Amino acid sequence: MSDYQKTIENFDDPCYTNAIKAGRRTYFFDVKATRGDDLFITITESRKRSLPNGGSTYDRQTMFLYKEDFKKFENGLKDAIDYIKRSKPELFATDEDMIQQDDMSSIDEEFEKL
Repeated sequence: MSDYQKTIENFDDPCYTNAIKAGRRTYFFDVKATRGDDLFITITESRKRSLPNGGSTYDRQTMFLYKEDFKKFENGLKDAIDYIKRSKPELFATDEDMIQQDDMSSIDEEFEKL
């Protein structure tokens, strides 16, 4: 029996999970196994929503991604992200990039004063 093969008792347990917090949203990437030992991915968006009484609840949306679609999904996501990188590269600037840009701006300003 493989490490990720599921039994009836733990069929819904993920083999791997990764949670990404993004403000009021959390994205969960879970790898699960079928009883037939195939792997699939669930991608869940959990969004915190405030209630009128002051409490809160979570709205969840889940997408299932099966093995026969992995490559097509990967290619489609990569194409979409590459388009955004070309159109709006500033969205992908790291904190270090921003610091370097600020340093270069101040160096340019000092140079222009000379």
